[in-house]
Amino acid sequence: MVQLSPTPASTLTNNDDNGQNQASSLTLDVGGMKCAGCVAAVERQLGQLAGVTDSCVNLVTAVAVVRYAPEKITPQAIAEHLSQRGFPSQIRQGHGGIALATAENGSKENVNWGLAIALVLLLLSALGHLSHFGGPMIPFFHHPVFHWGLATLAIAIPGREIFFDGWRGLRFGHANMNTLVALGTGSAYLTSCIAWIWPGLGWECFFDEPVMLLGVLLLGRTLESKARQKAKSALTELLALQPSLARLVGRGDTKGETGIEIPVEQVRVGEWVQVLPGEKIPVDGILVAGKTLVDESLLTGESLPVEKKIDDAVIAGAWNQSGAITIAATHIGADTTLARIIQLVETAQTQKAPMQRLADQVAGWFAYGVMAIALGTLTFWTTVGQSFFPQMVTGTGLSPLLLALKLSVSVLVVACPCALGLATPTAILVGTSLGAEQGILIKGGNILEILQRTTVMAFDKTGTLTQGNLQLTDTFPVIDIPAAQLLTLAASVEQGTRHPLAQGLISSAQDLELLPVENIETEAGQGVQGWYQGDLLLVGNQQWLMEKGVMWHSQWQTEVDQLRNQGKTVIFVARNQQLQGFLALQDTLRPEAKATIAQLKHWGITPLLLTGDHPTIAEAIAMEVGIAEFQAQMTPQAKVAKIKAMQGLDPASVVAMVGDGINDAPALAQANVGISLSGATAVAMETADVVLMRSQLSDVLKALTLSRATVAKIKQNLLWALGYNLVAVPLAAGAFLPSFAIVLTPAIAAAMMASSSIVVVLNALSLRYQFSSAPERNRD
Repeated sequence: MVQLSPTPASTLTNNDDNGQNQASSLTLDVGGMKCAGCVAAVERQLGQLAGVTDSCVNLVTAVAVVRYAPEKITPQAIAEHLSQRGFPSQIRQGHGGIALATAENGSKENVNWGLAIALVLLLLSALGHLSHFGGPMIPFFHHPVFHWGLATLAIAIPGREIFFDGWRGLRFGHANMNTLVALGTGSAYLTSCIAWIWPGLGWECFFDEPVMLLGVLLLGRTLESKARQKAKSALTELLALQPSLARLVGRGDTKGETGIEIPVEQVRVGEWVQVLPGEKIPVDGILVAGKTLVDESLLTGESLPVEKKIDDAVIAGAWNQSGAITIAATHIGADTTLARIIQLVETAQTQKAPMQRLADQVAGWFAYGVMAIALGTLTFWTTVGQSFFPQMVTGTGLSPLLLALKLSVSVLVVACPCALGLATPTAILVGTSLGAEQGILIKGGNILEILQRTTVMAFDKTGTLTQGNLQLTDTFPVIDIPAAQLLTLAASVEQGTRHPLAQGLISSAQDLELLPVENIETEAGQGVQGWYQGDLLLVGNQQWLMEKGVMWHSQWQTEVDQLRNQGKTVIFVARNQQLQGFLALQDTLRPEAKATIAQLKHWGITPLLLTGDHPTIAEAIAMEVGIAEFQAQMTPQAKVAKIKAMQGLDPASVVAMVGDGINDAPALAQANVGISLSGATAVAMETADVVLMRSQLSDVLKALTLSRATVAKIKQNLLWALGYNLVAVPLAAGAFLPSFAIVLTPAIAAAMMASSSIVVVLNALSLRYQFSSAPERNRD
């Protein structure tokens, strides 16, 4: 069973060398963010607080992760500070399932309300212009009073929050998208009011512009919001897997006749829970009665149901398909695999990629730049423009001042920091969610960006390239003791570890009575020692035992070499520095190992084998899978040194490490990207940047393909967002008026702005169909 140790965001700490707590971390649900400028503003506001050391804000998920010194500031004070500055915030508890579900419901209501208002505004505005398209003239709908009232209602009702938020942003020094829209809409409305009150000025009334502008804007935000909710569907599905009730039964009551339903959060470790066919498993546990088929597809990506029988592990959130079962709870609440997966996915979607940080920095000053361009547009067309291009100004049918106002309003409206802010986080949201659906947990957008640049991929052997299910094949006592006693000594010492070699020995000794060995200590990559009745027992590799002073005779070497030439791993057993004998275990290669290595080489990624096993065995495995370079008898420190050397040899080299054992954890941490299989030890999975839940080596290829596709979408989105603004802003400012007589109206500018954000989100969503439709296809 997969076990991911919980690290709730609200309790993370950093420790200095003296062990004193330096910083805690909390997660905030932040409202009111409309564009990347808002993201920069929230981070800037947090950075101004004494006691806040770091923050990371995500526009798509509306979440801020804040690191702070608890002795200087409280979480509540941080949330209140943001709320007072136009970003209503609340502290997220646990993994946020309930809070997120509530936020989703509220968001859907706002989306539907915004869509209704947008359609009504656009319809009413269109009725006043039917005569322009050959339709009848409706007196009331054509009267200026109607258009004034419609514009006033549009600003007072749906535009009210936009104006208030835009003013707050300007007041606190973080102008945003709403600031630009409010300035543009307000300018158009005030200009029309002046033209209506003083008709002698000869100005044109364009009350329809604020109505059309707000209507198109709200419609665009509605479509964008729906698309963003679609992007978060994977996380929503994971949250929906957690049942609210559990059927508690007494020990021995496997039929559940005396069962009682209680809230799932009240179940305790060790209690028995019955699950009927068609129900979701409420907690992680061990099957104590019954057998069934379990659907774990949303948790591990395994498409086929998995058979479960007594003593098998089951995980919370999986669907019980066929039989009634009873399980003994082993992990509950935030400790379950489901809760940990949800937390990892949420954390991954909060982490920023380096490209996103740059985009957010640009967007933080975007609104001020656009306002400066709008002011420059107004100044140019009221002074220099009419002198240089009098015929062009006259050809528009507008006075120079009115033309300048329209163009400046268009500049304010057409600029789209939203597209810039959504470009990266939306793609990361879809990418990490898609990975989670297929059993690939990627712990951050920065990991996605680094992974696709991998140039070298190092592999551990046992449990990584091989299946890790070692079977005992040979037992050779070198003193006068039975073979069963030699196996008993080895398994008794190894019972305190989880290494595949240890599991193979213990499995082979399941019919033997193990000894009560005490003070068991593991030297990663070397061996295990323990004490029994005053005797020191050593179980490990040949070199380690010799370093411990165990005597070695050359006549044993021939037999050992023969075993190794057969691809077997040899384990040595000593008692009080006297060798008792050695045992041989054999592993089988993963069936997908050869194809995985071949595809990596086809992509230009150099595979490398780093193992603690004997050189003869390492060479046999390397040759079988097609790895040209290997190093054997490596300690965990030696693996780290090798990875460091490769990283130092070429600064552009990106080294990934794939492993599963506790001795792989240091190398996983040193590598640019650490990849762990789900059968790994808890420390290896905690250290790794990517966790493959299905424990299939071929998922390394899927992770690489996903990272490449996600980064490609990010680049496309950023190119679109930057290109759009570079073209649209000059177009709105009248740059094409002298040569092509093109004038962009505020309504068209609003439509362009809304469509720009929608294009970015839809392009990110296309990643889902691109990746799921061809997950195994080669991508050179």
